[in-house]
Amino acid sequence: MTDTTVRDAVAGLMGQARADLSALVSHPSVHDSPEFGAEPNRASAQWVADAFTAAGIDNVEQVTTSDGSIAIVGHTPAPEGAPTVLLYSHHDVQPPGPREAWESDPFTLTPRPGPDGAERWYGRGAADCKGNLVAHLTALRAVREAAGALPVGVRLVIEGSEEAGGEGLDDLIAQRPDLARADLILIADTGNVAVGRPTLTTSLRGAVSVRVELATGTSDLHSGQFGGAAPDAIAALIALLATLRDERGNTTIDGLDASARWSGEPYDPARFAADAAIFDDTAILGSGTIADQLWARPAVTVIGLDAPATATAAAAIQPRAAALLNLRVPPGTDPHTAGEKLVAHLRDHAPWGAHVDAHVESVGEPFAADTTGPGYTRLTEALSEAYGGVEVVASGQGGSIPLCAQLRKAAPGAEIALLGVEEPQCRIHAPNESVDPREIERTALAEALLLTRFA
Repeated sequence: MTDTTVRDAVAGLMGQARADLSALVSHPSVHDSPEFGAEPNRASAQWVADAFTAAGIDNVEQVTTSDGSIAIVGHTPAPEGAPTVLLYSHHDVQPPGPREAWESDPFTLTPRPGPDGAERWYGRGAADCKGNLVAHLTALRAVREAAGALPVGVRLVIEGSEEAGGEGLDDLIAQRPDLARADLILIADTGNVAVGRPTLTTSLRGAVSVRVELATGTSDLHSGQFGGAAPDAIAALIALLATLRDERGNTTIDGLDASARWSGEPYDPARFAADAAIFDDTAILGSGTIADQLWARPAVTVIGLDAPATATAAAAIQPRAAALLNLRVPPGTDPHTAGEKLVAHLRDHAPWGAHVDAHVESVGEPFAADTTGPGYTRLTEALSEAYGGVEVVASGQGGSIPLCAQLRKAAPGAEIALLGVEEPQCRIHAPNESVDPREIERTALAEALLLTRFA
């Protein structure tokens, strides 16, 4: 078996990959969705279990986890003396959002040219994370086609509620750590800094969700009769939230360091502005580099507000207002401590004697990869070859994958690597999500080369 044989096998499987992704995208597998219900999740899980069984994974089972989601696990044991590689992805997706914002049906895989003129495949989950799941499948099929059998052991873990926090799989791995026992864990839920630029994600922010409510009285008040003297809870909340950033947009939570620097791949400002779809005359926040702001420093975002809607608002002073805050913290910062500092800051800075109720709702751990092991060496070589000799870069990821911490506990000796088909043009979590099929092919080829060499 040669590298050319593997490369040809992957290329020949891309028609199957498109059919696979089309079938997967057709299932609106939003976990715990009142709009879609449980059936699409069951159908998606069944499709995944059947596909990986056909691709040669043994002992595939569907496990209903503690949060009601369905995880798919399997294990083909390693030949004598060979290592084991764990393949992770997830089959649940984000809700589609407003249908009128989509140029095609979100649950029908639709090919059309992307921003750079190259063909992209559009649909919810096309990149995050069903495109990554299809890359795993394509790699396994290519190895079996080229070699006849898997030369390494393979464990399979496909999650069913990652987009909703992933508590079910966390609990499952804690209860059954044997499911994670491997020498190398490939988490396919990230991607490249740009199309055609092979990237390994070596840093993940942790996430803390904090809810804060301000109260200034017990009743709505007529704004003409009381306005000007009676405190306004919405204005008080706005003033409080403004203390979380300075005039440059730096996060300013009391006691939380926001001065660290990122040492990996930089992020070009022009490319960031395009990737983030911000206006030409809108400022990029922070006094550090973009990479510092995204991957090395804490960042707090207001992601929700409870206040009267403008369409139904009365001319009244509101006695209560609330906000949901999302705090991202880099590796090296304890998210529990950071959450406590945010809560303390909110309590200490409330204006006008407003009563504050602030508490942490959820915590996800940050992650930093150890890139010195033999698995990383082989994976880096395979990625570079799959991308035509392009140098592999290290990047951070603003999103968190709490499962990484649980996997590290379950398999402390395993190397954990993060890669995938996602890149900025994918617009994951947004309307018109898409994937570049070349990224599926190259990611699958890298995995296939790794699986054939790691033995």
